[in-house]
Amino acid sequence: MKKWKTIGLIAAMIGALTMANTPVSAKDLSLETKWDKTFDKSAKVDHKKVTFKNRYGIILAADMYQPKNATGKLAAIAVSGPFGAVKEQSSGLYAQAMAERGFVTLAFDPSYTGESSGEPRNVASPDINTEDFSAAVDFLGLLPNVDRNRIGVIGICGFSGMALTAATSDSRIKALATISMYDMSRSMSRGYKDSYTMEQRQKVIDYLSQQRWADAESGENALGYHEVPFDDKGNIVKGQRVLPESLPENPNPVLVAFFNYYRTSRGFHPRGINSTTAWTATTPMSFFSFPMYANIEMISPRPILLIAGENAHSRYYSEDVYKAASDPKELLIMPNADHVDLYDQMDKIPFDKITEFFGTHLK
Repeated sequence: MKKWKTIGLIAAMIGALTMANTPVSAKDLSLETKWDKTFDKSAKVDHKKVTFKNRYGIILAADMYQPKNATGKLAAIAVSGPFGAVKEQSSGLYAQAMAERGFVTLAFDPSYTGESSGEPRNVASPDINTEDFSAAVDFLGLLPNVDRNRIGVIGICGFSGMALTAATSDSRIKALATISMYDMSRSMSRGYKDSYTMEQRQKVIDYLSQQRWADAESGENALGYHEVPFDDKGNIVKGQRVLPESLPENPNPVLVAFFNYYRTSRGFHPRGINSTTAWTATTPMSFFSFPMYANIEMISPRPILLIAGENAHSRYYSEDVYKAASDPKELLIMPNADHVDLYDQMDKIPFDKITEFFGTHLK
């Protein structure tokens, strides 16, 4: 009797583990059916929701845009970013605008965010999020109306670094444009303009290491990663969401720019991390150990277009990538634009230039 009870207990445990590890299927994803973007729907394109898997088995949710009444095999572009945004925000705007200009486009939610699958939620991974771009290329290249030899990528803000990294090891990406480029590995591990001292870098590592004990003890991944982790007294900032409920007195102009996009009707979206919540507190750990685009010379002879605002606090990232990259490459500085202007300000985003770039290099 004991033998059969033991066998039954083991079988139950195996069954529970199997259920716990059963992957989420595409049909189980909860995808919004109504138009819920932060921009108006274009009458010039067809739109539909799609899903696809990356090589880690995570199911990604995406919006696909196609020019109406297009015929033949078309060039395609995968789009993602900014860091902490969803496809209903800036990336969707870019995808729709480029579809109006004749491309099949795909704006996707990165793993663990938005409508994409992946547990726990609100996690960023330089490796997995780089893979997300290649998975988007997989999907586009299997479409019957896409020429798989004419696929490009647009990375916005923090996902520009992941897009560049993807292109270093995926030669199917034939052309790459970055918008308001941000290197999240460099930002998290070295601070703004590499300003962290060794003592500060160690302080961040110590905090993240201790946070892992707290997460292990609670069984949950605490939220609270903050891009600027030190307060005015040099102490670690803990447990805050990305953006505050309201602006403080005399706020930093960069904070104001982000707030005016993510926390107002201009760009707010309830699924966006930057609009409503925070990344997991330990998110920076893998970024410390994963330098972006370390093999950037491997992108050549495929072209890179780097677009940054003249007044963007992040401009130096694009300029440094331009110096490091091999030809062909181009750096375009947009006058009178800051970092966030290039998220959605149609009079400042150089769509004609972007169209020319991809039209030339995705022939």
